[in-house]
Amino acid sequence: MTTPPYQPGYPQPGYPQGVSDKSKVVAGVLGILLGFFGAGRFYIGDIKIGVLQLVVSVCTFGFGSIWGFIDGILILVNGGTDAQGRPLRD
Repeated sequence: MTTPPYQPGYPQPGYPQGVSDKSKVVAGVLGILLGFFGAGRFYIGDIKIGVLQLVVSVCTFGFGSIWGFIDGILILVNGGTDAQGRPLRD
């Protein structure tokens, strides 16, 4: 039985240790454009918040998508962290 080449918690090749392999620009743009679906949060691996954004958007007939839009802007401006707590790369 072989182990996967890259395991969570171990440094990824090509990226500094302690920095996520996910981009804050991609996460922010996904949050702005697809905030209704929680796409920005799904991208950075934060599944729980992504599902919550989707449920809130559906239950409020789309008005909850403002949460994803604002979340995307905040990620672009302030950065953020991925699901493992590492800062997103630029």
